[in-house]
Parts: sequence; structure tokens; C-alpha cells
Amino acid sequence: MARPEVRPVVLIVDDEPSVRASVKVILERECEVLEAEDGPAAIETVKSRDVDVCLLDVRLPGMEGIEVLERVKRLDGGLEVVLVTAVRTVRTAVEAMKLGAYDYLTKPFAVEDLRGVVGRALERRALQREVRYLRDELARHEGFDQLVGRSAAMRRVYELIRQVAATSATVLITGESGTGKELIARAIHRQGPRRDRPFVAVNCGALPPELMESELFGHERGAFTGAHARKLGKFEVAHSGSLFLDEIGALRLDLQPKLLRALQEREIERVGGGRGIQVDVRFIAATNRDLRRAIAAGEFREDLFYRLNVVPIAVPPLRERREDIPLLVEHFLAKYAKRFAKPVSGLSAGALGLLEEYPWPGNVRELENIIERSVALATAEEIQLADLPLDLALAPTRSVWDDGLSLREARQELERQLILRALDRADGNQTVAARFLGLHRNTLLAKMAQLGLRPTEPPGSAAR
Repeated sequence: MARPEVRPVVLIVDDEPSVRASVKVILERECEVLEAEDGPAAIETVKSRDVDVCLLDVRLPGMEGIEVLERVKRLDGGLEVVLVTAVRTVRTAVEAMKLGAYDYLTKPFAVEDLRGVVGRALERRALQREVRYLRDELARHEGFDQLVGRSAAMRRVYELIRQVAATSATVLITGESGTGKELIARAIHRQGPRRDRPFVAVNCGALPPELMESELFGHERGAFTGAHARKLGKFEVAHSGSLFLDEIGALRLDLQPKLLRALQEREIERVGGGRGIQVDVRFIAATNRDLRRAIAAGEFREDLFYRLNVVPIAVPPLRERREDIPLLVEHFLAKYAKRFAKPVSGLSAGALGLLEEYPWPGNVRELENIIERSVALATAEEIQLADLPLDLALAPTRSVWDDGLSLREARQELERQLILRALDRADGNQTVAARFLGLHRNTLLAKMAQLGLRPTEPPGSAAR
């Protein structure tokens, strides 16, 4: 289904019907043209409609064009106003520019001049929307640079991304915190037909609940205390692009019907507004909650869940794709070595072995934080086991105090830790490590095989 064309809106304010009719004939093929015969009518139009460009006559009955300019700019600071005057004076031009006018035309004007100034004003209006989007993106915490992983679980995720990206289907991404759900959402956007349009992300769990409605749907001037000007919500900012709602399970119950309507009707209404606004967005949501349990607990609407869960993508936790850990380590090492201007190029065998065995409750985000910290504090080209955070180095993959853990399993866990430390101290030399442990080398190899520890690699090659 083709996306609906959204035409820019131009408001012509002039007390002469013939002038309004002429401008409408010139612009109506490319724009939706609204008309107002005086200042109050123009102000009411700006209050009730989204106007991109206003062609404003300087001399109007009852209220001068300069006053109208000042008042409509207070209502919508991004509105581009072009003054139309019969007498071109420097004083009028200077005053208009101070009040935020984009440009002005002198009557009578040529068709090419009118189209040219309106076209440039519309381009500037579009650029302002892009700048707003980019500022929102820069304000967000930096995400991962790219998807990393070759495990079977990740290959299944890649295939789902490839299949769904070319469609407009709503996607629900599920997975534990730190698994990279936003990274998946960005990949869907980048590979789809909207890749050149905005990708707008909102963390529903990070915003104060009382601000969520305004953040999503926007508000009109005077809608509530502190609403001094109209604000576009994320739906409008993401228009023609993709809107990603992270932690959708944290969305207030009373806002869920409004979101459901936006998904079904592709229409929103600003807080304090009385008019529906058509929006065209690719919708992607993510959650680390079990939404079916939330439905049973009365905390999430079942109809909204089914509207979101059109194409589900489950992101596996890091402990279920341990074979990707060396790739992720290499990726993050390169990233932070460059950022901190340090010649760090690898991990020792013992350090990498510990990372591969650790259960990673914080998933990929926790691994990235560990590598960032280790590179920042590194004093050599290779990160050793001793360079890893103490709490990580001391943490067994399973706690010896876990309920149901037998004495044999606890002993094996402690042996695994001691062997890893000895190998690290010995730079991967199994003979030297066996000496540290008071064992024969063959006994050490047998222990390693029993515990599932692979033979260590030469220094410098562990992260490759």
C-alpha cells in the first residue's frame, strides 16, 4: 500500500479576494492553500491547523501585518512567514526580520518570484524538522555501531530483519535488558524504504509518566501550565520515517487506548487540541517484560498487544550465544582503543576465557561496559585477567551458594577459576600454569577437558 502524500500547507493572508485567488491558483498544485482575510482569522487558522508557510500582507484591516507576524510566531516558532508589501522599505524589512520573518515580496510580484520564495521557505521548514530530529538523536545515549554476531541465533534474527524491513508491518522486539533491541530496530529502519527519513526513538521507561502523552503526541499552546508554545510530538517528528518505542510495557495504562488509536487510524491528537492529525510512521516497539503476564495482571491492554505483535523478533541473551563473545570483544576493543587513543589490541587467554564463561546478566551492554573500562585503564597492549574489574574476576559463572548446586559442582567451579587464573599468570603456557597449580601438565590438560576449557591460544590472538 502506497504511503499517503502529505502536502505542505500555505496560508495566504490578504484582504483582497483577487490576490488570494491568484496565489491559490499558482500554488495549489504543489500545496494545500488556506485563506484568511484579516489578522484574527489568520491567528485562528494557525491555532487550528499545521501551517508551513504564511504569505502575510503588511497592510490589513484592524490589525497590521507586523502584529500578526509577532503573534503567529509566538504560536508556532517554526512557521515561515513571508511578508507581502506594496511599498518596499528598509524599515519594514528590518522590523520584519527582527520578528522572525523569512523574507518578503513586493506587489505586484512575478509568478516565478512567488514560487521561488515559497519553495525556499518550505525547504527551510523541512530542514528545521530534520534538525529537531538530529538534536533528539544526539541527546540520546550512543548505541552500538553495528550488529555483531555469527551464531545460529543471531543469523535467525538477521533473516527476520531482512524479511520485515521491506514491509510496513509493525514489529515487536522482545529480549532481556542490554541485548541490543534498539540496535535491531535501527537495522530494520536502515534496510527499509524509509532509510533516508527520521528514526525517532523514545524510552517509555525513562520519561516521567506525566510527560509521556505530550512527548508522544505533542501539545498546543496553553494546553497545561508551562505550555507556552505548540510542541510537536514524536509521532509528528517521525512522520514518513520510523518511530521506535522502547520499554513499551512501561506505558501508562490510560495512554494505551490513545496509542492503539494512533496505530489503527494513523491519526493522533495533540494535548489540548481538538483536531485529528494524520501521521505516516513505521512503528517498532520493544520490551523486556512478558506482556502476556502484564495482560493477565491487568497492566497491559490485550488489543494493543495484538496490534503490536504483528511480527515478533526475540533477541537472544548473550549467555545463549557465547560463540559471539570473541567477536563482540574484538569489536568493542577496536572501538574504545580508537576513542581513548590507546594501542590495546587483544586479551590474554585467561581474560577471554573468563569473559566466555561469565553468565552476563547485563548481556551485551554489560560486556561493552567491561571492555570500555578495561581499555580506559589498560597500561599494555594486551588486557590481562588482572585488568578486568575485580567483581567480574571474582564472580564464578555459577555461585557456589546457588540452591541445588552439589558439592561436586561447586568444587568444579572453583577449579575452573583457579585454572583460568594460573593460565593467565603463565601467559597461556600450560606447563608453567601446571607448575603454579602443583599439577603435572597432563593432569592439567585432563582437568581442562573435564571442565570444558579449550586449550589456550598464544598471547595477542585470543580476541581474534
